[in-house]
Order: sequence, then C-alpha cells, then structure tokens
Amino acid sequence: MRLLVIEDDKNLNRQLVAALESAGYAVDSAFDGEEGHFLGDSEPYDAVVLDIGLPKMDGISVLTAWRKSGRAMPVLILTARDGWTEKVRGFDAGADDYVAKPFHVEEVLARLRALLRRAAGHASSELTCGPVALDTRNGRVEVDGAPVKLTSHEYRLLAYLMHHAGRLVSRSEIVEHLYDQDFDRDSNTIEVFIGRLRKKLGVDVLHTVRGLGYVLEPQPADGEKSARQAR
Repeated sequence: MRLLVIEDDKNLNRQLVAALESAGYAVDSAFDGEEGHFLGDSEPYDAVVLDIGLPKMDGISVLTAWRKSGRAMPVLILTARDGWTEKVRGFDAGADDYVAKPFHVEEVLARLRALLRRAAGHASSELTCGPVALDTRNGRVEVDGAPVKLTSHEYRLLAYLMHHAGRLVSRSEIVEHLYDQDFDRDSNTIEVFIGRLRKKLGVDVLHTVRGLGYVLEPQPADGEKSARQAR
C-alpha cells in the first residue's frame, strides 16, 4: 500500500515516514501544501496523512481541492489538540478521520489500518483468502495456521493483493500502489516478487491472467466461476 505524508515539521514528517515504512508501506512525503496537493492529485495513493497547518497552501484547501477534482483516497488529518473547529472543517472538507497533536505514532498506524480496511470493504484486521491469512496489526502471515516469513517487498505485495482479493490487479496498478517515486517502473521486479510469493505461500491462490495482471483467490468450488474465468 502506498501512502503520502504531508507535514511541514521535518522531524515529525521523517518520524511518520520511518514508522510507516517499518510497518510495510511505501511512503512519499511533502513539506508544504502546494507540493502535497500536486502529489495527491497526480499519484494513486491508498491513503494520506495530512497536516492542517501547512505553508503555501493549508491542509483544508488541499483536501477541498482534491475532493472537488474527484480524488477519493482516505485522508487522516493532523490537528491541534484543542482545535475542534479544525476537526469540523476537516470533516466537512472530506476528511475520513483525525489525530490530535501530540500523538503516539501507534495511533496513527492503527487509524490508517482501519481506513485502508474500510476503503477495501474489510471489517476485520485479519484478511483471509482460502488458507492464507494476513493480520494487518502485526504483519503476520500464515498458511493453514503455519507462519510464513516474507521480505518487506513480498509482504507489501501480498497485503495489497489481500486487500483486493478476487479482483484482477494489473502490473501497473501494483507498481503505482506499492512503490514510491524512485522505483524503477520499467524493471521486471513485480514478476520476480510474484514468483517468490507463490513459492513461499505454497498454495494455489495467486494466479496470472496473461496480458492483464494477477488475481488472488482460492480455487473455486465445483460449478463456480473464478474472477479469471469470468473474463
């Protein structure tokens, strides 16, 4: 999952980016509203952490402009602890949740996990696909109850596919949502990670739709059609 952090406090920005990357996300960052608005308007982020008090363009204006242009990604706003009017303005502008400063990074992580789950239509923090289970709270992956050890890139790929299980996901979508701006988008890295992930999972749930992309889904029962067969 790919996130954007917009916060003008450099130390807090770096702290958030480091924590989110450690949690398995790909993260881009901006330190003012103009740059943040441009990134959020031009890149397909899965969620955004947006400070309200930004230079050049304030957070409410950034969020309002995104929503007017049809950008629907979940947005978690950062507000002052006593800034109840900012919270109201943020929700009215299209924010999905908020955290008041000062905050514990763990709270930001938990709220983002919840936003990402809801955006993908999941109610539980544990995502399942056949025998594969992924707990978004601790990054634990199991197959038939046995733990599976993944690299950060493999986990990121599986997490995105698990959030969108049963849906065809193109290679370009994976690249756009899993890697930051510096990723080499012309490489065959995705195919390599797909192959490694299949081998480590050891079960038939990750399928290639030739020329289109990938589908994560268990084998259909007799008489049922899979997402691949439906195309």
